[in-house]
Amino acid sequence: MSRLKVETPDQAQLTVERLYKDLERHIIASPPGLCPVDLQLSFLKVCHAQTCGKCTPCRIGLGQLQKLMESVLEGKATMKTLQLIEDTANNIMDSADCAIGYEAAHMVLAGLVGFKEDYIHHIKTGKCNSTVNHSVPCVALCPAQVDIPGYIALVGEGRYADAIKLIRKDNPFPTACALICEHPCEARCRRNMIDAAINIRGLKRMAVDNAPANTVPVPEKAETTGKRIAIIGGGPSGLAAAYYLELMGHHAVVFEAKSKLGGMLRYGIPSYRFPRERLDQDIEAILSTGVEVHLNTKIGSGEGEVPFNKLREEYDAVYIAIGAHEDKKVGIEGEDSKGVISAVEMLGSIGEEVMPDFKDKTVVVIGGGNVAMDCTRSAIRLGAKKVTIAYRRRKSDMTALPEEIEGAVAEGAELYELKAPHKIEADENGNVVALWAEPQIIGPIDAWGRARPIRAELPLDRIPCDIIVVAIGQGVELRPFEEAGVKVKRGSIAAMDTGELANANGVFAGGDCVTGPATVIRAIAAGKVAAANIDEYLGYEHEISCDVEIPPADLSDKRPCGRIQMKEKEAGERKNNFEEFECGMTVQEACQEAGRCLRCDKFGLSALKGGRTFKW
Repeated sequence: MSRLKVETPDQAQLTVERLYKDLERHIIASPPGLCPVDLQLSFLKVCHAQTCGKCTPCRIGLGQLQKLMESVLEGKATMKTLQLIEDTANNIMDSADCAIGYEAAHMVLAGLVGFKEDYIHHIKTGKCNSTVNHSVPCVALCPAQVDIPGYIALVGEGRYADAIKLIRKDNPFPTACALICEHPCEARCRRNMIDAAINIRGLKRMAVDNAPANTVPVPEKAETTGKRIAIIGGGPSGLAAAYYLELMGHHAVVFEAKSKLGGMLRYGIPSYRFPRERLDQDIEAILSTGVEVHLNTKIGSGEGEVPFNKLREEYDAVYIAIGAHEDKKVGIEGEDSKGVISAVEMLGSIGEEVMPDFKDKTVVVIGGGNVAMDCTRSAIRLGAKKVTIAYRRRKSDMTALPEEIEGAVAEGAELYELKAPHKIEADENGNVVALWAEPQIIGPIDAWGRARPIRAELPLDRIPCDIIVVAIGQGVELRPFEEAGVKVKRGSIAAMDTGELANANGVFAGGDCVTGPATVIRAIAAGKVAAANIDEYLGYEHEISCDVEIPPADLSDKRPCGRIQMKEKEAGERKNNFEEFECGMTVQEACQEAGRCLRCDKFGLSALKGGRTFKW
């Protein structure tokens, strides 16, 4: 009788596991602009390698799909080939024994639908419809297209003021983005191939901490054009447009409804994340260009308001950047009870330095985004006895940044997952006493790839509370603009991708009032695009230049090295006040982190692939 042995992974399997992790890192670091057909073929080959080979659909069918897709890339296919690819993929889906074959074929079909034009372009021209002059991933994913490798190199050399100048070429809010940007630039950082993405936001913070924005001179303005542009809204999008228009020689006049500039940067983001004096540094620099500002000025037809059509008559162009400052209702019984407030109302009040009375109260926050986390952490700082987050999906489905969720929980918040608001219970005086929630179970995946919650066969949960904060999104105040004939669509202003309104010559719009609530950097980018298009509309082609010399790329080996993470004050200390809790990098940390940059602006930008013909 043979003895059994304890199974342990052999060297080959351990190597394969490491290769899988390497492949995963390469997929994470895939930059925009790759040929989707070529990329899909690579994924198909991985799937084929995973098959057991027992069933014909996987063993033979996936191999045939590879040959068909290779014929497309090699310029040997015809339009009939596309139909053959579709038929083959459908047959594999219908007959494969396991998920490997089914999902591989499903992926091919999804590509045929999602980028069919690329297949057709390959067949008709023998060239790729995408460019393989690979963009710098971080720059491509930054909505404002900031020269990220350039300012990282400048920070690494301690040239902080020059870094601010370079950032300002494309983004006049370096401080705001250094402290609160959601850093989409890091998502496809090629450093992921080696270890982890560069801490880009942290390095930007190093620059603004050592060279405050209001101490770094703005570029010289172009010769005045005599043109005047009205900008409705003094938030990030409106002020970004005003900044660039002034540098181009046009005079920007900002009309702001509130008593201070900043929009959601001031009235939607708590000071523990973004101190008001830091916001004022960015605004001071922008206003130094000569921007004219009218505060407490609303647009509309009411008494004391400025009619929109009057602006159209008196100015050479108009830019609407009013943001999204309206409440959104949950739509449940009892939501008009006393003690139910919106995130916009709560954070706006804090922005006005009028602190809500949450002391010793039990608070429930409805929502799972960054705004919900801001409300949660602010409620804790306002002295709430207990703060609970009620979210209808899972924690992993929350749209808030992971560090925001972790921070809220560390500060004492409780997270109730899979709890959908059902009704609000009030006492005889109309005051909130509880939120009733429907327990959910996670269900089918929706079209966006998120698991959709469905009602669980369980009784309602009663969550006692004194205050309910509704943080499920914001809307746009459109009435004054609709009355003036501005076209709206689905609760937003209908603007083209250039920012111009199709039915109003010389009127542009951008930011949250067009896209709905989005990120600060997207609003800034919209203002930058609008300024360039307004400039062109007025008959000019100004360019914003920067005279900063960027350090040459370092040719030294890029050995694996851990990512420097931003430090925070201890949770027990920071939750008691609205003081800034994040700490910047030290010089040593910043130099090490900047040294991890692979300088994709100099290396790895262009690649021909195996004799195939691509469009450059």
